Amino acid sequence: MAASPSVVPVALTTPVVPVLSGSSDFSNLREIKKQLLLIAGLTRERGLLHSSKWSAELAFSLPALPLAELQPPPPITEEDAQDMDAYTLAKAYFDVKEYDRAAHFLHGCNSKKAYFLYMYSRYLSGEKKKDDETVDSLGPLEKGQVKNEALRELRVELSKKHQARELDGFGLYLYGVVLRKLDLVKEAIDVFVEATHVLPLHWGAWLELCNLITDKEMLKFLSLPDTWMKEFFLAHIYTELQLIEEALQKYQNLIDVGFSKSSYIVSQIAVAYHNIRDIDKALSIFNELRKQDPYRIENMDTFSNLLYVRSMKSELSYLAHNLCEIDKYRVETCCVIGNYYSLRSQHEKAALYFQRALKLNPRYLGAWTLMGHEYMEMKNTSAAIQAYRHAIEVNKRDYRAWYGLGQTYEILKMPFYCLYYYRRAHQLRPNDSRMLVALGECYEKLNQLVEAKKCYWRAYAVGDVEKMALVKLAKLHEQLTESEQAAQCYIKYIQDIYSCGEIVEHLEESTAFRYLAQYYFKCKLWDEASTCAQKCCAFNDTREEGKALLRQILQLRNQGETPSTEMPAPFFLPASLSANNTPTRRVSPLNLSSVTP
Repeated sequence: MAASPSVVPVALTTPVVPVLSGSSDFSNLREIKKQLLLIAGLTRERGLLHSSKWSAELAFSLPALPLAELQPPPPITEEDAQDMDAYTLAKAYFDVKEYDRAAHFLHGCNSKKAYFLYMYSRYLSGEKKKDDETVDSLGPLEKGQVKNEALRELRVELSKKHQARELDGFGLYLYGVVLRKLDLVKEAIDVFVEATHVLPLHWGAWLELCNLITDKEMLKFLSLPDTWMKEFFLAHIYTELQLIEEALQKYQNLIDVGFSKSSYIVSQIAVAYHNIRDIDKALSIFNELRKQDPYRIENMDTFSNLLYVRSMKSELSYLAHNLCEIDKYRVETCCVIGNYYSLRSQHEKAALYFQRALKLNPRYLGAWTLMGHEYMEMKNTSAAIQAYRHAIEVNKRDYRAWYGLGQTYEILKMPFYCLYYYRRAHQLRPNDSRMLVALGECYEKLNQLVEAKKCYWRAYAVGDVEKMALVKLAKLHEQLTESEQAAQCYIKYIQDIYSCGEIVEHLEESTAFRYLAQYYFKCKLWDEASTCAQKCCAFNDTREEGKALLRQILQLRNQGETPSTEMPAPFFLPASLSANNTPTRRVSPLNLSSVTP
């Protein structure tokens, strides 16, 4: 690979910063490391700490550079020299979050770096004041009631600079953030795309762009720079859009080219497995990550969600105590403690910790969603709705918030509202059986039975997590007196349960055996009816019916009643359930072509 222009130190006075033009080639990891170290320094100078941390972590995962290859800092321009005293003082104030004071001393500065810090200080001052107004009242605040008053002024000033082409990559990033905060999404996307072209190594611009993309089609129409940073962006956006296979492939490619030690990539892979509910794999990766980086707090709230789902109380307790020792006032720590109390069914305490998390960061998505769940547990539907709505305001792609709203309106017996929110959740997670089952139940309540059938069948086809879709479909057929289709669904349900060996609710299993016993009895298939009736005797709620049916079958056989040969059963029971344990013929396809979506 030819030497990248990024190794040549140049002044930062031009609108386009050539020092940071990243090639799309991964073959020269030394050049990439130099670029990462340089951008980590530049973002740190401008107070963009999260971008600086991301770049530094990624640089740390690559081999160390020899002394001869370390880059000198960029040269200081005349403008930088003139603004040096004001910038140094203002940066000290900025670092201790005295944003108005920093902006005051930077007023009138001309260098790019000082101007960015001046505008960014004004923006953060407005955000801090807005948060201070919001923080004491996490109740029913309407959208837009509390605003950052500085945004409109910042937009006017940055717009003039933008039209005059006087904004560098950092200035474009800030302009995009201001536009996004003002809900000017289309303009914000255009500005962020421009920022990635001008300064492709600034992760913050890519991340902001990621938050504005709602689907894969939208992604296709973006004209993005051909840089290695684009691969990290695509992996991240695929994870956000629930395109997990594509995301995992991208992350695997990044590991293969040399980023195998990156804790960021490892954590993103764990999050991806969490999103597709591969809980064991996700837990394994998070445990490994904790060994490598024991003081890491990022993504630990996601780890705690997995421990919660698995009801791993002792592990969740250990994680909560450990994070408390590291930093008890981090948002993630509060969410982990909230999950711990929720698992112990102490929902008031859990909600209290999620509220504490939101006081620390009112824009933290996970806390809003989890608080909505807690309010649901406490039967406080109005507060749950408010929490879920806040979550959607933060991120419209949060399927959990849409699903939570659907559940809330289901409790309130408002099926049309419920249907709308479940549809939105399904659009975000088209292959999640839980969304499809919820949609099916909603259609049932609205008496749209054909649509309900489609949803239940689709839920089964994509891999029914809760093993309920076939039972609900069978009951629907039962309700419509479609006995053969109902029997098909019940037997397929039993076959699935016994083939995977999962422990299921006995209530539904007994329901399936009871229906099949009666169905085979009507068909005069005594052997099959007898097998199912015997299985019914194993369950408390169907024991008496099973015994009664067995007596009837015995009586009919004694009377010389012959089994029917005219009406065959849809298919037979699994070999493990048949009376003599003999192999049975293969299951015929389900006759649901008319309702398959």
